[in-house]
Amino acid sequence: MKPLQLIPSIHRATHRIGLYIAHLTQLGVTQAEAHILTHLIAVGPCTVGELHAAFAHRRSTLTSVLDRLTEKKLIVREPSEKDRRTFVIGLTAQGATLATRLHHCLRQLEGRVLAAVSARDVKSFSALLTVLEETLQTQERQLSGRSGARRAPARAEKDGA
Repeated sequence: MKPLQLIPSIHRATHRIGLYIAHLTQLGVTQAEAHILTHLIAVGPCTVGELHAAFAHRRSTLTSVLDRLTEKKLIVREPSEKDRRTFVIGLTAQGATLATRLHHCLRQLEGRVLAAVSARDVKSFSALLTVLEETLQTQERQLSGRSGARRAPARAEKDGA
């Protein structure tokens, strides 16, 4: 069999990022929790649907991650003022402190990597990841029997997470 060219490296890099987060912070958050916290510190409060779109977690997985972050008092879930069936996720003061620390660690890692490659390399890598993600989204829709149409964000957010 011909060896895979992309997937093993992507998998290893993803796993090593998780180990990096665990080693540097030693703050008791999982990789999924760390990524949600750093996303919230970077973009501000998000709806559950926006977090789902950003990370493509299964809804049950996302709900579990949000439950753990709530139990740790790192996030708050509040009904949206626009649509009370939709929840907005925001950081607590403790969550913002941790998220800032995590973001700083990941920014340093990313900076070291970017310093070692050309802008062209980054552009090519980003293009490759975009095609990979689009291919996986198409495959997911085909496997689930859904058409190419995406669900409306308002409906996707009303999952009660």
